Amino acid sequence: MTWTAPEVSLPQFEPVGDERTLLEARLAWRRAVLLDKCAGLTGEQLAERSVPPSNLSLLGLVRHMAKVERGWFREFIGGEELEPMYDPALGPDADFEDLDPARAQADYARLVEECRLAEAALATISLDEVLATGSGQMSVRAVVGHMISEYAQHIGHADLLRECIDGRTDR
Repeated sequence: MTWTAPEVSLPQFEPVGDERTLLEARLAWRRAVLLDKCAGLTGEQLAERSVPPSNLSLLGLVRHMAKVERGWFREFIGGEELEPMYDPALGPDADFEDLDPARAQADYARLVEECRLAEAALATISLDEVLATGSGQMSVRAVVGHMISEYAQHIGHADLLRECIDGRTDR
């Protein structure tokens, strides 16, 4: 049996509430939209680089966002020291290059799990907390804003990739 990415229900939320509630809801919605762009596709379709000469694929975006979630929330905010998610010998684009359609289900599950772990890390800290980066300082609020923007950018890519794969433009 061939695995296909599951259908996703986009979360519903009110556009009224305190800042944390609104930011977390917007981030959760963007996460769900990216997964929705994958819904119903097989591992082979997810790995398809449908906009040559770009190396982008939906599976690459899933893998990339798992790495980004892990880096910002578990490593930066949570202070965890973790092994690299992908083989560093393959370079900084390993998440886009080292694709295996047979691993699509595991890669998808990894993103879902990294999002869950990111939510847990975020729940333990104030948005006002300021953390040191290699180039200065950054608030947790800025990290959440950055992640919303990161997803928005890649959802745009996902729209185009999905349309090229099967013509879907309805969402």
